[in-house]
Amino acid sequence: MNATVIILFLAIVIATLFITYYAAKRTQTTGDFYTAGGGLTGWQNGLAIAGDYLSAASFLGIAGAIALFGFDGFFYSIGFLIAYLVVMFLVAEPLRNLGKYTLADMINARFDAKKVRGMAAFSTITIVIFYMIAQLVGAGALIQLLFGIKYWIAVLIVGVMMTVYVLFGGMTATSWVQIVKAVLLMLGTVIIAVLVFAKFDFNLVKMFAEVKTATVHGADYLKPGLKYKVPLDTLSLMLALVLGTAGLPHILMRFFTVKDAKTARSSVVIATWIVGIFYVLTVFLGFGAAAFVGYDAITKANAAGNMAAPLLAGVLGGDILMSFVSAVAFATILAVVAGLVLTGASAFAHDIYGQIIKKGKASDREQMLAARYASLSVSVFSILLALFAQSMNVAFLVSLAFCIAASANLPVILYTIYWKKFNTTGAITGMAAGLFSALILVVLSPNVFAPEPGQAIFVGTALFPLTNPAIISVPLGFLGGYLGTILSKEKADYRKYAEVSVRANTGFRE
Repeated sequence: MNATVIILFLAIVIATLFITYYAAKRTQTTGDFYTAGGGLTGWQNGLAIAGDYLSAASFLGIAGAIALFGFDGFFYSIGFLIAYLVVMFLVAEPLRNLGKYTLADMINARFDAKKVRGMAAFSTITIVIFYMIAQLVGAGALIQLLFGIKYWIAVLIVGVMMTVYVLFGGMTATSWVQIVKAVLLMLGTVIIAVLVFAKFDFNLVKMFAEVKTATVHGADYLKPGLKYKVPLDTLSLMLALVLGTAGLPHILMRFFTVKDAKTARSSVVIATWIVGIFYVLTVFLGFGAAAFVGYDAITKANAAGNMAAPLLAGVLGGDILMSFVSAVAFATILAVVAGLVLTGASAFAHDIYGQIIKKGKASDREQMLAARYASLSVSVFSILLALFAQSMNVAFLVSLAFCIAASANLPVILYTIYWKKFNTTGAITGMAAGLFSALILVVLSPNVFAPEPGQAIFVGTALFPLTNPAIISVPLGFLGGYLGTILSKEKADYRKYAEVSVRANTGFRE
Protein backbone atom coordinates (compact mmCIF):
# COMPACT_ATOMS: atom_id res chain seq x y z
CA MET A 1 0.00 0.00 0.00
CA ASN A 2 1.51 3.32 -1.13
CA ALA A 3 1.71 6.25 1.35
CA THR A 4 0.98 8.76 -1.45
CA VAL A 5 -2.22 6.90 -2.31
CA ILE A 6 -3.34 7.00 1.33
CA ILE A 7 -2.58 10.73 1.69
CA LEU A 8 -4.43 11.72 -1.50
CA PHE A 9 -7.41 9.51 -0.72
CA LEU A 10 -7.65 10.98 2.78
CA ALA A 11 -7.40 14.50 1.31
CA ILE A 12 -10.31 13.78 -1.03
CA VAL A 13 -12.39 12.24 1.76
CA ILE A 14 -11.70 15.10 4.19
CA ALA A 15 -12.47 17.74 1.55
CA THR A 16 -15.78 16.14 0.61
CA LEU A 17 -16.77 15.64 4.25
CA PHE A 18 -16.02 19.31 4.90
CA ILE A 19 -18.31 20.26 2.00
CA THR A 20 -20.99 17.96 3.43
CA TYR A 21 -20.65 19.54 6.89
CA TYR A 22 -20.96 23.04 5.42
CA ALA A 23 -23.92 22.05 3.25
CA ALA A 24 -25.71 20.30 6.12
CA LYS A 25 -26.00 23.63 7.96
CA ARG A 26 -27.69 25.16 4.89
CA THR A 27 -30.05 22.23 4.25
CA GLN A 28 -33.16 23.17 6.23
CA THR A 29 -36.09 22.51 3.88
CA THR A 30 -37.11 19.90 1.33
CA GLY A 31 -36.29 22.41 -1.41
CA ASP A 32 -32.75 22.68 -0.06
CA PHE A 33 -32.45 18.90 0.18
CA TYR A 34 -33.81 18.10 -3.30
CA THR A 35 -32.60 21.05 -5.41
CA ALA A 36 -30.20 23.17 -3.31
CA GLY A 37 -32.98 25.76 -3.12
CA GLY A 38 -32.61 26.50 -6.85
CA GLY A 39 -29.65 28.72 -5.99
CA LEU A 40 -26.90 27.45 -8.32
CA THR A 41 -25.59 29.73 -11.07
CA GLY A 42 -25.23 28.65 -14.70
CA TRP A 43 -21.50 27.90 -14.50
CA GLN A 44 -21.88 26.11 -11.16
CA ASN A 45 -24.67 23.92 -12.46
CA GLY A 46 -22.81 23.36 -15.74
CA LEU A 47 -19.82 22.01 -13.82
CA ALA A 48 -22.11 19.94 -11.60
CA ILE A 49 -23.91 18.46 -14.64
CA ALA A 50 -20.55 17.62 -16.19
CA GLY A 51 -19.54 16.09 -12.88
CA ASP A 52 -22.67 13.96 -12.82
CA TYR A 53 -22.16 12.90 -16.43
CA LEU A 54 -18.42 12.19 -16.26
CA SER A 55 -18.87 9.15 -14.09
CA ALA A 56 -16.89 5.96 -13.58
CA ALA A 57 -18.28 4.85 -16.93
CA SER A 58 -16.58 7.77 -18.66
CA PHE A 59 -13.26 7.88 -16.87
CA LEU A 60 -12.69 4.19 -16.17
CA GLY A 61 -15.01 2.36 -18.55
CA ILE A 62 -14.45 4.26 -21.80
CA ALA A 63 -10.68 4.41 -21.37
CA GLY A 64 -10.71 0.65 -20.82
CA ALA A 65 -13.07 -0.02 -23.72
CA ILE A 66 -10.89 1.98 -26.15
CA ALA A 67 -7.73 0.34 -24.82
CA LEU A 68 -9.13 -3.16 -25.34
CA PHE A 69 -11.33 -2.70 -28.42
CA GLY A 70 -10.13 0.45 -30.19
CA PHE A 71 -12.73 1.98 -32.48
CA ASP A 72 -15.61 0.09 -30.86
CA GLY A 73 -14.73 1.56 -27.47
CA PHE A 74 -14.95 5.09 -28.90
CA PHE A 75 -18.63 4.52 -29.69
CA TYR A 76 -19.36 5.38 -26.06
CA SER A 77 -17.59 8.75 -26.32
CA ILE A 78 -19.48 9.65 -29.51
CA GLY A 79 -22.86 8.63 -28.12
CA PHE A 80 -22.46 10.33 -24.75
CA LEU A 81 -21.38 13.60 -26.39
CA ILE A 82 -24.09 13.77 -29.08
CA ALA A 83 -26.70 13.04 -26.41
CA TYR A 84 -26.25 16.51 -24.95
CA LEU A 85 -27.58 18.11 -28.12
CA VAL A 86 -30.87 16.26 -27.57
CA VAL A 87 -30.99 17.52 -24.00
CA MET A 88 -30.14 21.11 -24.94
CA PHE A 89 -32.58 21.52 -27.82
CA LEU A 90 -35.55 19.40 -26.75
CA VAL A 91 -35.67 18.91 -23.00
CA ALA A 92 -33.71 21.33 -20.77
CA GLU A 93 -35.82 24.49 -20.97
CA PRO A 94 -39.33 22.92 -20.94
CA LEU A 95 -38.35 20.61 -18.10
CA ARG A 96 -37.10 23.48 -15.94
CA ASN A 97 -40.23 25.49 -16.61
CA LEU A 98 -42.66 22.66 -15.84
CA GLY A 99 -40.97 20.77 -13.01
CA LYS A 100 -40.21 21.43 -9.36
CA TYR A 101 -38.17 18.64 -7.77
CA THR A 102 -38.42 15.48 -9.89
CA LEU A 103 -39.21 14.15 -13.37
CA ALA A 104 -42.64 13.09 -12.13
CA ASP A 105 -43.39 16.73 -11.23
CA MET A 106 -42.80 17.73 -14.82
CA ILE A 107 -45.11 15.04 -16.25
CA ASN A 108 -47.70 15.74 -13.55
CA ALA A 109 -47.82 19.38 -14.66
CA ARG A 110 -50.06 18.06 -17.41
CA PHE A 111 -51.49 14.87 -15.89
CA ASP A 112 -52.43 15.24 -12.25
CA ALA A 113 -52.79 11.50 -11.66
CA LYS A 114 -51.28 9.27 -8.98
CA LYS A 115 -50.72 6.41 -11.43
CA VAL A 116 -48.61 8.60 -13.71
CA ARG A 117 -46.54 9.92 -10.81
CA GLY A 118 -46.08 6.42 -9.39
CA MET A 119 -44.98 5.01 -12.74
CA ALA A 120 -42.51 7.86 -13.26
CA ALA A 121 -41.08 7.34 -9.76
CA PHE A 122 -40.69 3.59 -10.35
CA SER A 123 -38.91 4.25 -13.64
CA THR A 124 -36.59 6.73 -11.92
CA ILE A 125 -35.66 4.30 -9.14
CA THR A 126 -34.98 1.50 -11.66
CA ILE A 127 -32.64 3.68 -13.74
CA VAL A 128 -30.88 4.94 -10.62
CA ILE A 129 -30.17 1.39 -9.45
CA PHE A 130 -28.72 0.32 -12.83
CA TYR A 131 -26.50 3.40 -12.89
CA MET A 132 -25.49 2.89 -9.27
CA ILE A 133 -24.33 -0.66 -9.95
CA ALA A 134 -21.91 0.62 -12.60
CA GLN A 135 -20.39 3.20 -10.25
CA LEU A 136 -20.01 0.72 -7.39
CA VAL A 137 -18.39 -1.88 -9.67
CA GLY A 138 -15.86 0.77 -10.76
CA ALA A 139 -15.24 1.80 -7.16
CA GLY A 140 -14.75 -1.78 -6.03
CA ALA A 141 -12.24 -2.51 -8.80
CA LEU A 142 -10.32 0.72 -8.14
CA ILE A 143 -9.95 0.32 -4.38
CA GLN A 144 -9.22 -3.38 -4.76
CA LEU A 145 -6.33 -2.54 -7.11
CA LEU A 146 -4.86 0.21 -4.95
CA PHE A 147 -5.24 -1.16 -1.45
CA GLY A 148 -5.31 -4.89 -2.09
CA ILE A 149 -8.53 -5.36 -0.12
CA LYS A 150 -11.40 -7.58 -1.13
CA TYR A 151 -13.89 -6.32 -3.71
CA TRP A 152 -16.92 -6.56 -1.42
CA ILE A 153 -15.20 -4.53 1.31
CA ALA A 154 -14.30 -1.83 -1.23
CA VAL A 155 -17.92 -1.62 -2.39
CA LEU A 156 -19.12 -1.30 1.20
CA ILE A 157 -16.68 1.55 1.90
CA VAL A 158 -17.99 3.58 -1.04
CA GLY A 159 -21.58 2.71 -0.13
CA VAL A 160 -21.22 4.03 3.41
CA MET A 161 -19.54 7.26 2.31
CA MET A 162 -22.06 8.09 -0.41
CA THR A 163 -24.91 7.54 2.04
CA VAL A 164 -23.34 9.96 4.54
CA TYR A 165 -23.11 12.70 1.87
CA VAL A 166 -26.78 12.40 0.96
CA LEU A 167 -28.19 11.93 4.45
CA PHE A 168 -26.60 15.10 5.81
CA GLY A 169 -25.78 17.39 2.89
CA GLY A 170 -28.53 16.82 0.32
CA MET A 171 -28.27 18.47 -3.10
CA THR A 172 -26.05 21.34 -1.94
CA ALA A 173 -23.31 18.96 -0.79
CA THR A 174 -23.75 16.72 -3.82
CA SER A 175 -23.51 19.68 -6.22
CA TRP A 176 -20.32 21.11 -4.72
CA VAL A 177 -18.68 17.70 -4.54
CA GLN A 178 -19.55 17.35 -8.24
CA ILE A 179 -18.04 20.76 -9.06
CA VAL A 180 -14.76 20.03 -7.27
CA LYS A 181 -14.59 16.58 -8.79
CA ALA A 182 -15.26 17.86 -12.34
CA VAL A 183 -12.35 20.30 -12.08
CA LEU A 184 -9.99 17.64 -10.69
CA LEU A 185 -11.10 15.06 -13.26
CA MET A 186 -10.49 17.41 -16.18
CA LEU A 187 -7.09 18.33 -14.73
CA GLY A 188 -6.06 14.68 -14.39
CA THR A 189 -7.34 13.80 -17.86
CA VAL A 190 -5.51 16.71 -19.50
CA ILE A 191 -2.24 15.79 -17.74
CA ILE A 192 -2.42 12.16 -18.89
CA ALA A 193 -3.46 13.14 -22.44
CA VAL A 194 -0.52 15.56 -22.76
CA LEU A 195 1.92 12.95 -21.46
CA VAL A 196 0.57 10.36 -23.91
CA PHE A 197 0.71 12.81 -26.81
CA ALA A 198 4.30 13.68 -25.87
CA LYS A 199 5.21 9.99 -26.18
CA PHE A 200 4.11 10.20 -29.80
CA ASP A 201 6.04 13.47 -30.35
CA PHE A 202 2.77 15.45 -30.43
CA ASN A 203 2.02 13.89 -33.81
CA LEU A 204 -1.47 12.50 -34.40
CA VAL A 205 -0.43 10.61 -37.54
CA LYS A 206 2.37 8.90 -35.64
CA MET A 207 0.03 8.01 -32.78
CA PHE A 208 -2.49 6.31 -35.05
CA ALA A 209 0.27 4.55 -36.98
CA GLU A 210 1.91 3.13 -33.85
CA VAL A 211 -1.26 1.86 -32.17
CA LYS A 212 -1.89 -0.27 -35.27
CA THR A 213 0.99 -2.48 -34.16
CA ALA A 214 0.80 -1.89 -30.40
CA THR A 215 -2.06 -4.28 -29.62
CA VAL A 216 -2.92 -7.93 -30.14
CA HIS A 217 -5.52 -6.87 -32.70
CA GLY A 218 -3.05 -5.31 -35.14
CA ALA A 219 -4.53 -3.05 -37.83
CA ASP A 220 -8.04 -4.23 -36.89
CA TYR A 221 -7.72 -2.17 -33.70
CA LEU A 222 -8.70 0.98 -35.62
CA LYS A 223 -11.61 -0.67 -37.42
CA PRO A 224 -15.15 -1.32 -36.15
CA GLY A 225 -16.19 -4.85 -35.30
CA LEU A 226 -13.79 -6.03 -32.59
CA LYS A 227 -16.41 -5.98 -29.84
CA TYR A 228 -19.65 -5.27 -31.67
CA LYS A 229 -19.63 -7.78 -34.48
CA VAL A 230 -23.35 -7.45 -35.15
CA PRO A 231 -24.16 -4.07 -36.81
CA LEU A 232 -27.66 -4.11 -35.32
CA ASP A 233 -26.16 -4.35 -31.84
CA THR A 234 -23.95 -1.34 -32.53
CA LEU A 235 -26.91 0.68 -33.79
CA SER A 236 -28.91 -0.32 -30.71
CA LEU A 237 -26.11 0.79 -28.40
CA MET A 238 -25.79 4.18 -30.14
CA LEU A 239 -29.55 4.73 -29.98
CA ALA A 240 -29.47 4.14 -26.22
CA LEU A 241 -26.53 6.50 -25.69
CA VAL A 242 -27.82 9.35 -27.88
CA LEU A 243 -31.39 9.33 -26.55
CA GLY A 244 -30.77 8.09 -23.01
CA THR A 245 -29.33 11.26 -21.47
CA ALA A 246 -32.56 13.17 -22.06
CA GLY A 247 -34.33 10.61 -19.87
CA LEU A 248 -31.77 10.18 -17.08
CA PRO A 249 -33.46 11.36 -13.87
CA HIS A 250 -30.27 12.41 -12.04
CA ILE A 251 -29.27 14.64 -14.99
CA LEU A 252 -32.78 16.05 -15.45
CA MET A 253 -33.03 16.80 -11.73
CA ARG A 254 -30.10 19.20 -12.11
CA PHE A 255 -32.25 21.63 -14.11
CA PHE A 256 -34.29 22.28 -10.96
CA THR A 257 -31.22 23.54 -9.06
CA VAL A 258 -31.16 26.85 -10.98
CA LYS A 259 -33.54 29.80 -10.80
CA ASP A 260 -34.95 29.82 -14.35
CA ALA A 261 -34.92 28.20 -17.81
CA LYS A 262 -32.36 30.64 -19.20
CA THR A 263 -29.86 29.60 -16.53
CA ALA A 264 -30.70 25.94 -17.15
CA ARG A 265 -29.94 26.38 -20.85
CA SER A 266 -26.63 28.15 -20.17
CA SER A 267 -25.62 25.40 -17.77
CA VAL A 268 -26.18 22.79 -20.49
CA VAL A 269 -23.97 24.78 -22.89
CA ILE A 270 -21.18 24.91 -20.30
CA ALA A 271 -21.56 21.20 -19.54
CA THR A 272 -21.48 20.35 -23.27
CA TRP A 273 -18.14 22.11 -23.73
CA ILE A 274 -16.63 20.35 -20.73
CA VAL A 275 -17.81 16.85 -21.63
CA GLY A 276 -16.94 17.46 -25.29
CA ILE A 277 -13.31 18.20 -24.47
CA PHE A 278 -13.20 15.25 -22.09
CA TYR A 279 -14.53 12.72 -24.60
CA VAL A 280 -12.02 13.83 -27.23
CA LEU A 281 -9.27 13.22 -24.67
CA THR A 282 -10.52 9.67 -23.98
CA VAL A 283 -8.87 8.70 -27.29
CA PHE A 284 -5.48 9.60 -25.80
CA LEU A 285 -6.27 7.69 -22.61
CA GLY A 286 -7.35 4.58 -24.48
CA PHE A 287 -4.55 4.61 -27.05
CA GLY A 288 -2.00 5.35 -24.35
CA ALA A 289 -3.17 2.43 -22.21
CA ALA A 290 -3.12 0.11 -25.22
CA ALA A 291 0.41 1.14 -26.24
CA PHE A 292 2.16 1.61 -22.89
CA VAL A 293 0.27 -0.64 -20.45
CA GLY A 294 -0.70 -3.48 -22.76
CA TYR A 295 -3.67 -5.78 -23.17
CA ASP A 296 -2.43 -8.43 -20.71
CA ALA A 297 -1.68 -6.00 -17.87
CA ILE A 298 -5.03 -4.22 -18.30
CA THR A 299 -7.09 -7.42 -18.27
CA LYS A 300 -5.05 -8.87 -15.40
CA ALA A 301 -5.94 -5.90 -13.19
CA ASN A 302 -9.60 -6.08 -14.24
CA ALA A 303 -11.06 -8.34 -16.91
CA ALA A 304 -13.39 -5.62 -18.19
CA GLY A 305 -10.57 -3.07 -18.58
CA ASN A 306 -11.88 -0.69 -15.91
CA MET A 307 -8.38 0.01 -14.50
CA ALA A 308 -6.76 1.11 -17.79
CA ALA A 309 -6.61 4.84 -16.89
CA PRO A 310 -5.04 4.45 -13.40
CA LEU A 311 -2.53 1.91 -14.77
CA LEU A 312 -1.59 4.32 -17.59
CA ALA A 313 -1.09 7.11 -15.06
CA GLY A 314 1.26 4.82 -13.14
CA VAL A 315 3.32 4.04 -16.25
CA LEU A 316 3.59 7.70 -17.31
CA GLY A 317 3.92 9.50 -13.99
CA GLY A 318 4.79 6.90 -11.39
CA ASP A 319 3.11 6.51 -8.02
CA ILE A 320 2.34 10.21 -7.61
CA LEU A 321 0.30 10.56 -10.82
CA MET A 322 -1.34 7.16 -10.33
CA SER A 323 -2.31 8.13 -6.79
CA PHE A 324 -3.72 11.47 -7.96
CA VAL A 325 -5.69 9.89 -10.81
CA SER A 326 -6.98 7.13 -8.56
CA ALA A 327 -8.03 9.64 -5.91
CA VAL A 328 -9.84 11.67 -8.58
CA ALA A 329 -11.53 8.51 -9.88
CA PHE A 330 -12.61 7.76 -6.32
CA ALA A 331 -14.03 11.29 -5.96
CA THR A 332 -15.75 10.82 -9.32
CA ILE A 333 -17.52 7.71 -8.14
CA LEU A 334 -18.44 9.16 -4.75
CA ALA A 335 -19.94 12.28 -6.31
CA VAL A 336 -21.97 10.42 -8.92
CA VAL A 337 -23.34 7.78 -6.55
CA ALA A 338 -24.31 10.50 -4.06
CA GLY A 339 -26.29 12.23 -6.81
CA LEU A 340 -27.92 8.96 -7.80
CA VAL A 341 -28.90 8.11 -4.24
CA LEU A 342 -30.41 11.58 -3.86
CA THR A 343 -32.40 11.17 -7.09
CA GLY A 344 -33.77 7.77 -6.04
CA ALA A 345 -34.59 9.04 -2.56
CA SER A 346 -36.37 12.09 -4.02
CA ALA A 347 -38.50 9.88 -6.26
CA PHE A 348 -39.63 7.87 -3.27
CA ALA A 349 -39.94 10.58 -0.62
CA HIS A 350 -41.42 13.35 -2.77
CA ASP A 351 -43.42 11.40 -5.38
CA ILE A 352 -44.48 8.15 -3.71
CA TYR A 353 -44.59 9.16 -0.04
CA GLY A 354 -45.25 12.90 -0.23
CA GLN A 355 -47.65 13.08 -3.18
CA ILE A 356 -49.27 9.63 -3.43
CA ILE A 357 -49.38 8.31 0.14
CA LYS A 358 -49.68 11.64 1.94
CA LYS A 359 -51.59 13.33 -0.92
CA GLY A 360 -49.34 16.38 -0.89
CA LYS A 361 -49.91 17.03 2.81
CA ALA A 362 -46.60 15.72 4.15
CA SER A 363 -44.66 18.21 6.24
CA ASP A 364 -41.05 19.18 5.47
CA ARG A 365 -39.89 17.10 8.42
CA GLU A 366 -41.82 14.02 7.27
CA GLN A 367 -40.48 14.30 3.71
CA MET A 368 -36.89 14.78 4.91
CA LEU A 369 -37.18 11.72 7.14
CA ALA A 370 -38.68 9.66 4.29
CA ALA A 371 -35.91 10.81 1.95
CA ARG A 372 -33.23 9.71 4.39
CA TYR A 373 -34.81 6.29 4.89
CA ALA A 374 -35.11 5.95 1.11
CA SER A 375 -31.45 6.89 0.71
CA LEU A 376 -30.46 4.02 2.97
CA SER A 377 -32.70 1.58 1.08
CA VAL A 378 -31.42 2.56 -2.38
CA SER A 379 -27.81 2.34 -1.17
CA VAL A 380 -28.17 -1.10 0.39
CA PHE A 381 -30.02 -2.58 -2.58
CA SER A 382 -27.49 -1.21 -5.10
CA ILE A 383 -24.56 -2.50 -3.06
CA LEU A 384 -26.03 -6.01 -2.99
CA LEU A 385 -26.52 -6.03 -6.77
CA ALA A 386 -23.02 -4.62 -7.41
CA LEU A 387 -21.47 -7.59 -5.62
CA PHE A 388 -22.66 -9.83 -8.49
CA ALA A 389 -21.53 -7.59 -11.38
CA GLN A 390 -17.79 -7.41 -10.74
CA SER A 391 -16.76 -8.79 -14.16
CA MET A 392 -18.81 -6.32 -16.24
CA ASN A 393 -17.42 -3.14 -17.90
CA VAL A 394 -18.84 -0.08 -16.18
CA ALA A 395 -19.38 1.84 -19.43
CA PHE A 396 -21.47 -1.05 -20.68
CA LEU A 397 -23.50 -1.22 -17.46
CA VAL A 398 -24.28 2.48 -17.79
CA SER A 399 -25.40 1.96 -21.39
CA LEU A 400 -28.16 -0.31 -20.02
CA ALA A 401 -29.35 2.50 -17.74
CA PHE A 402 -29.34 4.80 -20.79
CA CYS A 403 -31.44 2.24 -22.64
CA ILE A 404 -34.11 2.19 -19.93
CA ALA A 405 -34.10 6.01 -19.73
CA ALA A 406 -34.50 6.34 -23.51
CA SER A 407 -37.25 3.71 -23.59
CA ALA A 408 -39.36 4.64 -20.56
CA ASN A 409 -38.81 8.35 -19.88
CA LEU A 410 -37.95 10.13 -23.13
CA PRO A 411 -41.11 9.15 -25.09
CA VAL A 412 -43.36 10.41 -22.29
CA ILE A 413 -41.34 13.63 -21.84
CA LEU A 414 -41.57 14.48 -25.54
CA TYR A 415 -45.24 13.51 -25.82
CA THR A 416 -46.06 15.60 -22.73
CA ILE A 417 -44.40 18.70 -24.17
CA TYR A 418 -45.20 18.41 -27.87
CA TRP A 419 -48.33 16.26 -28.48
CA LYS A 420 -51.66 17.86 -27.63
CA LYS A 421 -53.68 14.60 -27.87
CA PHE A 422 -51.51 12.80 -25.33
CA ASN A 423 -53.42 11.65 -22.24
CA THR A 424 -53.01 9.92 -18.88
CA THR A 425 -53.47 6.42 -20.29
CA GLY A 426 -50.84 7.10 -22.94
CA ALA A 427 -48.39 8.32 -20.29
CA ILE A 428 -48.79 5.14 -18.23
CA THR A 429 -48.67 2.72 -21.17
CA GLY A 430 -45.71 4.53 -22.72
CA MET A 431 -43.61 4.33 -19.56
CA ALA A 432 -44.68 0.76 -18.85
CA ALA A 433 -43.99 -0.47 -22.40
CA GLY A 434 -40.55 1.13 -22.52
CA LEU A 435 -39.51 0.16 -19.01
CA PHE A 436 -40.64 -3.45 -18.94
CA SER A 437 -39.59 -4.28 -22.50
CA ALA A 438 -36.08 -2.97 -21.73
CA LEU A 439 -35.87 -4.88 -18.44
CA ILE A 440 -37.16 -8.16 -19.89
CA LEU A 441 -34.87 -8.02 -22.92
CA VAL A 442 -31.85 -7.23 -20.73
CA VAL A 443 -32.64 -10.26 -18.54
CA LEU A 444 -32.85 -12.47 -21.66
CA SER A 445 -29.69 -11.00 -23.24
CA PRO A 446 -26.03 -12.11 -23.32
CA ASN A 447 -25.38 -9.76 -20.38
CA VAL A 448 -27.14 -12.21 -18.08
CA PHE A 449 -26.66 -15.53 -19.90
CA ALA A 450 -23.39 -16.57 -21.56
CA PRO A 451 -22.07 -20.02 -22.53
CA GLU A 452 -18.79 -19.64 -20.60
CA PRO A 453 -18.40 -18.96 -16.85
CA GLY A 454 -17.34 -15.41 -15.92
CA GLN A 455 -18.69 -13.73 -19.06
CA ALA A 456 -22.10 -12.96 -17.56
CA ILE A 457 -24.08 -13.43 -14.37
CA PHE A 458 -25.36 -16.91 -15.31
CA VAL A 459 -24.11 -19.70 -17.55
CA GLY A 460 -26.58 -20.49 -20.32
CA THR A 461 -27.90 -19.51 -23.72
CA ALA A 462 -29.30 -16.01 -24.20
CA LEU A 463 -32.81 -15.91 -25.69
CA PHE A 464 -32.34 -12.34 -26.98
CA PRO A 465 -29.23 -11.85 -29.15
CA LEU A 466 -28.47 -8.13 -28.66
CA THR A 467 -26.45 -6.87 -25.70
CA ASN A 468 -28.37 -3.58 -25.66
CA PRO A 469 -32.11 -3.78 -26.49
CA ALA A 470 -32.69 -0.07 -27.22
CA ILE A 471 -33.48 -0.64 -30.90
CA ILE A 472 -36.52 -2.65 -29.77
CA SER A 473 -37.47 -1.05 -26.46
CA VAL A 474 -37.26 2.64 -27.49
CA PRO A 475 -39.77 2.24 -30.37
CA LEU A 476 -41.97 0.20 -28.01
CA GLY A 477 -41.94 3.11 -25.54
CA PHE A 478 -43.08 5.55 -28.22
CA LEU A 479 -45.58 3.03 -29.60
CA GLY A 480 -46.98 2.31 -26.13
CA GLY A 481 -47.60 6.00 -25.53
CA TYR A 482 -49.24 6.42 -28.93
CA LEU A 483 -51.48 3.37 -28.75
CA GLY A 484 -52.44 4.02 -25.15
CA THR A 485 -53.58 7.48 -26.16
CA ILE A 486 -55.55 6.72 -29.32
CA LEU A 487 -57.15 3.48 -28.08
CA SER A 488 -58.33 4.80 -24.73
CA LYS A 489 -61.74 6.39 -24.29
CA GLU A 490 -60.19 9.22 -22.31
CA LYS A 491 -60.25 12.56 -24.10
CA ALA A 492 -57.24 14.83 -24.07
CA ASP A 493 -57.53 18.09 -22.14
CA TYR A 494 -56.55 20.60 -24.85
CA ARG A 495 -56.89 23.50 -22.43
CA LYS A 496 -54.38 21.89 -20.09
CA TYR A 497 -52.04 21.25 -23.01
CA ALA A 498 -52.23 24.92 -24.03
CA GLU A 499 -51.40 25.94 -20.46
CA VAL A 500 -48.46 23.49 -20.30
CA SER A 501 -47.22 24.62 -23.72
CA VAL A 502 -47.13 28.26 -22.62
CA ARG A 503 -45.36 27.37 -19.37
CA ALA A 504 -42.86 25.10 -21.15
CA ASN A 505 -41.83 27.82 -23.57
CA THR A 506 -42.03 30.92 -21.40
CA GLY A 507 -41.80 29.77 -17.78
CA PHE A 508 -44.92 31.85 -17.01
CA ARG A 509 -47.00 30.63 -14.05
CA GLU A 510 -50.24 32.09 -12.82
